[in-house]
Amino acid sequence: MKIGIIGAGRVGCACALAAVTRGSARKIVIMDRTRKRARAVATDLRYGTPLCPKTTVVDGDYEDLVDAGLVMITAGINEKAGGATDRSDPQGRFDKNAEIYRDIVPKIARAAPGAVILVVTDPPDPLADIARASAGHDRVLSTGTFLDSLRFRVHLAEHFDVDANQVEAQVIGEHGVSQVFLWSSARIGGVPISTLAEQRGETLDSVRKQIEQSVRYANITIIEGNDASQFGIGIVSARIAEIIVRDERAVIPVGSYNEKFGVTLSLPSIVGREGVVRTFEPEMSGEERQALQSSAASIRKSESRS
Repeated sequence: MKIGIIGAGRVGCACALAAVTRGSARKIVIMDRTRKRARAVATDLRYGTPLCPKTTVVDGDYEDLVDAGLVMITAGINEKAGGATDRSDPQGRFDKNAEIYRDIVPKIARAAPGAVILVVTDPPDPLADIARASAGHDRVLSTGTFLDSLRFRVHLAEHFDVDANQVEAQVIGEHGVSQVFLWSSARIGGVPISTLAEQRGETLDSVRKQIEQSVRYANITIIEGNDASQFGIGIVSARIAEIIVRDERAVIPVGSYNEKFGVTLSLPSIVGREGVVRTFEPEMSGEERQALQSSAASIRKSESRS
């Protein structure tokens, strides 16, 4: 199966590298507004493919996306230039990137009408709504809070000194500062995090404050140190791509349009060849449910300004 990656900047390159090393698809088409850049990236990756699962990497244009099962979009204003490090600016790069999406998404839809569109560019949730309107179909999803959920698990694992694969924890809602941490259902080995904190002589509030701060502003912290948050989202995007092209029907927290909330936001979702097949609304405390409503309102407010 073929996938396309539009945008050969730092995030696009990280997505391509992860897809090649993981063997996410048999063919990867890399596109960029500068064809020379796309060709250079594809060539560089191609030299490493003999050591990876069987994959063909090429540069291309929209017509080369024919028969692609998934097209991920990483194109847009880069994080520093777009003001992504301004912690008081909820709008960030949305207005600038929305214009870019309105230009390129119709071209994707014409070239690959059957493809799922994965929005990677920040902010992914409101941009997914732009992409959905521009594509004229519902096979659009955002990377959403998948990466945030992994960050949540990693920080919990570090705090309690366990393997992150043994941590059950999710973040839902917006991929942004209004994201919702599901502490009420977070567990390690079936034991609630609140119980584990008590056993260590800690309060859940102290653990919560420390970890939520680290996760909410992880993107900004990384950008301030390395100009772009790229490697984690690259691996996440590659994993989503393979779930779709292999029709795995895995359950992951990704963003899709939700009629109840009127925007794209993340909930645990069954993902397969057609994109998000079904979403689940997990058990939540009253506080978490209210926070999800507020997160949806934050996304609606952001979109209303565009």
